[in-house]
Amino acid sequence: MVRLRARRPAVPTPTRGDRIVAVRSGVRVNASQFLLLTLVTAFVGLMVGLERTVVPLMAGPEFGVQSAVVTMSFIAAFGATKALANFLAGWLADRRGRRRLLIVGWLVALPVPVLLGLAPAWGWVVVANLLLGANQGLCWTMTLVMMSDIAGRPRRGMAIGVNESTGYVAIAVAALASVPLAEAYGARSTLAAGGLVVALGGLLLSRHAHETLDHARSAGPGEVERLDVRWRTLPARILVPRRDPQLAACYQAGLVTKINDAGVWGLVPLALAARGLPVGHVALVAGVYPLVWGLGQGLTGAMSDVVNRRPLIGGGMLIQAAGLATLATTSDLVLAVGASATMGLGTAFVYPTLLAAVRDIARGRWEASAFGAYRLWRDAGFVVGALGGGALAETASMTVALVTAAVVTAASGAATYVLLPRRLATLDDALVPGSAVADPADGPA
Repeated sequence: MVRLRARRPAVPTPTRGDRIVAVRSGVRVNASQFLLLTLVTAFVGLMVGLERTVVPLMAGPEFGVQSAVVTMSFIAAFGATKALANFLAGWLADRRGRRRLLIVGWLVALPVPVLLGLAPAWGWVVVANLLLGANQGLCWTMTLVMMSDIAGRPRRGMAIGVNESTGYVAIAVAALASVPLAEAYGARSTLAAGGLVVALGGLLLSRHAHETLDHARSAGPGEVERLDVRWRTLPARILVPRRDPQLAACYQAGLVTKINDAGVWGLVPLALAARGLPVGHVALVAGVYPLVWGLGQGLTGAMSDVVNRRPLIGGGMLIQAAGLATLATTSDLVLAVGASATMGLGTAFVYPTLLAAVRDIARGRWEASAFGAYRLWRDAGFVVGALGGGALAETASMTVALVTAAVVTAASGAATYVLLPRRLATLDDALVPGSAVADPADGPA
């Protein structure tokens, strides 16, 4: 049940006990911390990027794995733990703070390179990716929340765009660099040494981060008093938004986007290699996608603060579908690189905009909780894409699996455009009896 509390006039600074906590939000006044968190995000991206090209291609030669489902199991393990870690991190961040969860995330990452370097069987790779998923869920969720806390509501989309851009450019750099390094020094040595350096670097940097919870709790001029929601009922209210089609639209779009990402990560390298492309060309195609995705988000995140979020999300999903359909059917290097770039562009439109939309809808005390719930749904797409895509690839073909994902993506984009109104309502509006969820003039069409 939701318990309402009488509204009080907004105050400019929050209090903690009898102590006044004065905070100033904004990127300029918090430039050093914003830059530090941006750098930490780069290390988060490098950690997962090392695996992006090398691990799928290791399955057969190193471990004798021939099944597409078994090969994709490491992505499913990664996605499952990342999804759960996202949700728990978001919920705990609103109660216990952000910084300590960021540090815990890096501690969880330390065993990953050791497991990958010593793995005698594919099961060790799966276990390593369980830990890697927890690392990514904790660390990336916290950097996203902390940077948007610092930036404040007017610059939220920009902060999310910078964060996602930095992380995915780092993924692309690591994915492109890992292949020549693996050829020169061996795949296991590259994953072990590179992963250990990145994990230790991320941990050391995170120790210098400041807690940002007070930024989220501070009430700016004109902000309404938030509802007092019981913490034990909040996770279910946000995780399964039965009465909130806006959150549901964002959740399904995020899930489908990650289904695509799982396909590009696991199936596309195998499909291109089976069509005769050399490993270097496969690495180029695999690296262009997160590179364009990452670079584009720096612009599209800021765009979403100026233009409406709906057309960026709906249009981006359709662009993703076009790129994925081309990747599913081509064996030409130029077309494959162009399709990979197209997918990256579509994802750049969608990714930071969905995150900003979720924080628009669910604001105040439960912002990080809703953030985590969205990221749980989104990263569940890794599991669906890995297991479903692998099963389709085995029973039909990799082309059928990728084309199916493209069709689902186009349908998701159309549904999102219908369900999201021109102006997003907040969760406060949805929970206050008698309030309008959106102006009649801002309806879905």
